[in-house]
Amino acid sequence: MPTRSSSPPQRLVSDDLWALVAPLIPPPSAARGPGGRPRVADRLALEGILFVLTTGCRWRDLPTELGWGSGVTCWRRLRDWHAAGVWGRLHRTVLDRLGRQGLIDWSRGCLDGVSVRAKRGAR
Repeated sequence: MPTRSSSPPQRLVSDDLWALVAPLIPPPSAARGPGGRPRVADRLALEGILFVLTTGCRWRDLPTELGWGSGVTCWRRLRDWHAAGVWGRLHRTVLDRLGRQGLIDWSRGCLDGVSVRAKRGAR
C-alpha cells in the first residue's frame, strides 16, 4: 500500500506574489449571521482561481481536497475582486515594479487606436 505524503501541495502563489496581491484585496464584507462555513483564506482562494485559469478545468471540478474551497467560492472571489478593481491594480503594481527594475522594453509598446480617444485638431 503506497504511503501518502504529509507535505502540503506546492504553492501556486509564491510569498513574493502574495506580498503584492494581499494589500490590494478588499477586506471581507460583514458576516451574514451565525452559522455557515468558515471563510476560505484569500490566499487559498487565489490559488484555486489560478488553478482553474491555468489548467482550464471547470469551476465545479476544482478539487476541494486541496484546500482552496469550492469552485463556486473561488469564482465568487474572482468576481468580487474584479468588481473591486483588484486585477487592474495588480497589473499596474506589477508593471510599476518591472519598470523600476528596468525589465520593460517600452520601445516595443503599441496602442490600439480603438482604446485611445483622438480629439479633433489635436497634434
